[in-house]
Amino acid sequence: MATPSWLNIDEYPFGSHSFQVPAGQMHYLDEGRGKSIVFVHGNPSWSFQFRNVIRQLSQKYRCIAPDFIGFGLSDKPGLWTYLPRDHAENLNLLLESLDLSDITLVVGDWGGPIGLSYAINHPEKVTNIVITNTWMWPVDQDLHFILFSSFVGGRIGKWLIKWRNFFAQDIVRHAFGDKRRLTKEIHRHYLKPFEKKGDRTGTWVFPREIIGSTEWLRSLWNNVKRLKSKKVLIVWGMKDIAFREKELNTWSLTFPNARIVRYQDAGHFIAEEKPEEFAREIEELIGM
Repeated sequence: MATPSWLNIDEYPFGSHSFQVPAGQMHYLDEGRGKSIVFVHGNPSWSFQFRNVIRQLSQKYRCIAPDFIGFGLSDKPGLWTYLPRDHAENLNLLLESLDLSDITLVVGDWGGPIGLSYAINHPEKVTNIVITNTWMWPVDQDLHFILFSSFVGGRIGKWLIKWRNFFAQDIVRHAFGDKRRLTKEIHRHYLKPFEKKGDRTGTWVFPREIIGSTEWLRSLWNNVKRLKSKKVLIVWGMKDIAFREKELNTWSLTFPNARIVRYQDAGHFIAEEKPEEFAREIEELIGM
């Protein structure tokens, strides 16, 4: 897969891999050797988000980080559903092709339900779960999510995303707790994958599906018991504007034996804001 000219290879010094799914070519990283760590991103992110964590952990572990179809360096087909359950199926196809076991699964944002769907369907292959600011249950009765989904996933949001790249341009900036971490050079790597108006569909469908995929989310939550035997680490940015302490409390009640790490000065993107600390927490979990 060709490296785009806008990509700073000093920031992202990795070899690219590609896997064919029905919707197109799915880009992913596969760095290092050892026990497998799989990183699953959200909206409007891609494997770039985990670069500093992967640099550190790939010295001892095999780090795999896919880009969803429509995101990062993966194909962005004009005619595809971009539904979370279809992203989950693509992830399933990729991970099954790699024949992994003893996986440490790292998830956040939409990577939560998408990544954890793999763990629910293949619990024998996942040993550890790392949860950062995310959810996996129906929120169609929660005004916080209803308002966000109806605005950003509605007609106005669709227009803003199509014509202003609103999600990658504006929402990303507000999602950082420590905005000094989002330099112009780093932010550019979240904007460039969506430079063309026709490539932004995925960033609009995800907010719509916060409510639109309620039944899929319910089906996952109804099976969360399949994950109760896993070692779980919950790492939470307390300044997140999307996933609050309320969601953190739901996870902590679901996994009462989980280790919980709260970063009071971090927001939504833990791997961007606390990469060194985050990598150490993951390594400690694997070594337990």
